[in-house]
Order: sequence, then structure tokens, then C-alpha cells
Amino acid sequence: MAANTSLLGRIRLVLWGLVAIAAFVGGAIFLGHMQEAARQGASLPGAVRIGGDFELVDQNGDPYSSEALKGRPHAVFFGFTHCPDICPTTLFEMTKHLEALGPDADKLTVLFVTVDPARDTPAQLKTYLSAFDPRIVGLSGSAKQVADAASKYRIVAEKVATSDGSYTMNHTASVFLFDSSGTLVSTLNWEEPEETRHKKLQRLMQRS
Repeated sequence: MAANTSLLGRIRLVLWGLVAIAAFVGGAIFLGHMQEAARQGASLPGAVRIGGDFELVDQNGDPYSSEALKGRPHAVFFGFTHCPDICPTTLFEMTKHLEALGPDADKLTVLFVTVDPARDTPAQLKTYLSAFDPRIVGLSGSAKQVADAASKYRIVAEKVATSDGSYTMNHTASVFLFDSSGTLVSTLNWEEPEETRHKKLQRLMQRS
């Protein structure tokens, strides 16, 4: 009996040792993810850094840079004015959300950044955005400036030829939501229920 008790004791010690090692390794891995997230500026372990500095031009032809976003919650959507469905739908929904937010809407910056700078001049953007909430800022620029901004927001944009000899653009269609510190906190998708999207925006404003 004493021998069995001694053996069980040793087994328990070994098992507790293995548990301790596993906890240490798991903690180190988690800490590594957290440190990497901090370096990338992400709020969640393993999240990819989205966003960054840019220099573009607004729909009035004035310079507009990422400096204007500092200290303000903001929503960023990439699209183009010749888009047949997703872009106008998204902008129309954002217009409704801004109205529903009431006074808080004035604290939120909403950006519509073109992925088609060849056609979307400031003047074109101004005409197009006149159909939506006037607080939505349209941004364009040179092909390089737009490509640089798109890459920082991890936007995929591809020119696709159409049968009439023109072209359309396939592109990432999510709206990115950032808090006032510039941290990505959520995304909106036009296929989500309106209530879901509005609650995300409410949480963003409460956080900022």
C-alpha cells in the first residue's frame, strides 16, 4: 500500500509538472500574439494592421490626408462612382445611419475613397456624392496615391473589361470602422441587417 501511495504521488507530480509546462507554453504563445498585435496596431491577437497614412484630394479639390482622422472615429469605404449596385447601396445606407445617429453623426468622419481615379476626378466625386449625406467625404488622387492608400487598407481592386469596350472595378466592399485612436474595431457589410450595422456604429461612437 505504501509503495502504491508513493507511486501515485510521483504520478501526480509528473502530471502537475506537465500542466505547468503546458500553461507556460500557452501563456508564452498568447503573449507573443498580443505583442505582435500591439506592434501591428491591432486590437485582437493575430489581427492584421489595417489603415495608415495617406495623402489624397477631396471632392472640392483640396488636399486631404490621414492627419484629419486623428482623434476622430471614422468609417472608410473604397468604391467608385460607376459602380452599379454595391457602392450606391452602401452610401445610401450610410446616409440613413448618419441620420439615425443624430448629433453623434457630426463626430464621425465617413470617407468614400475611389479605386478608379482615372474617371473619379474631384468634380465627378462631388457630383456623385451630392445624392448622399453631405458629411460624406469623397477622396481621389493620382493612381499611385490611390494604390498606396488601398494597399494600407488591404483593399483588393481589379479592373475588368466590359463588353461595351469600357471597364468596371471588382473591389473589397466592406466599410472599415475605426475608433478615435485609429484602431480598427469592426466592419460593415451591405448584406448585414440594417439593425446590426446601426448597432456597430452606436458601439463605435460609445467607444470613441
